Amino acid sequence: MMLKLKHTAMAIGISCLTISVSHATEVQIRTVLGDVNINLFDNTTPQTVENFLSYVNSGAYANNVVHRSEPGFVIQAGGFQYNAAFPLDSVPTGSAVENEPELSNRRGTIAMAKLSGNPDSATSQWFINLSDNSANLDVQNGGFTVFGQVLGDGMDIIDQIAALNRFDLGGAANATPLRNYSQADLAAGVDVTDEHLVIITDVVVTDAATVTHAELNPPANTMINQDNSGGGSSESSGGSVGLFGLLGLAVLRFTRNWYKLFF
Repeated sequence: MMLKLKHTAMAIGISCLTISVSHATEVQIRTVLGDVNINLFDNTTPQTVENFLSYVNSGAYANNVVHRSEPGFVIQAGGFQYNAAFPLDSVPTGSAVENEPELSNRRGTIAMAKLSGNPDSATSQWFINLSDNSANLDVQNGGFTVFGQVLGDGMDIIDQIAALNRFDLGGAANATPLRNYSQADLAAGVDVTDEHLVIITDVVVTDAATVTHAELNPPANTMINQDNSGGGSSESSGGSVGLFGLLGLAVLRFTRNWYKLFF
């Protein structure tokens, strides 16, 4: 499989249920398992969308890897690129973006990953909610910023990724979904290549119109002012969802910076 090898130079009133927004910018996440179209919520989360698009336009998401999968919860990407060999390359990141927890973490939404205990620490990493995670993610760590929604049958592709067997490849890649790879392969030391990884070949803007998909009516985050009893701001793995630390930007064999997101 031929990959487009890119080395990134970072340029670098509502009531209770829904929020009325004007939607703009549609992007397509192109994966080896199929394409996923996402509508971004520019007007509701302008800083987050601008931040995300800066990475899109810089090429940071070309040859990016889905490095984390938690079935029934989320899949995560945006932090590492595969450039023909291991170890994975960490995506250079710019300044962190201010948290904008306006919308609810429901199935099919895309949101920013961030550091534990620091609401305004998101940079390049993002995740897609596989389930309604609002009870946890709308309140923990200042709430996680939802900035877009998967369109059409895109969740079929996301669910395929989530259904893949996961492997501990070390460091941040300790729950990485792989294709055509087995525990026997891992035990035998078979190299993981682009034939096994879930690679995002690119993320591109497909519609930059001022208003797109105005029919979407994403639920508002109405829980943000409630107390967080889940312990999400603690750097421990305790609590009902603390077993899952959405991996942050890097780790040990991948980079010297370990950026973890705890729930």
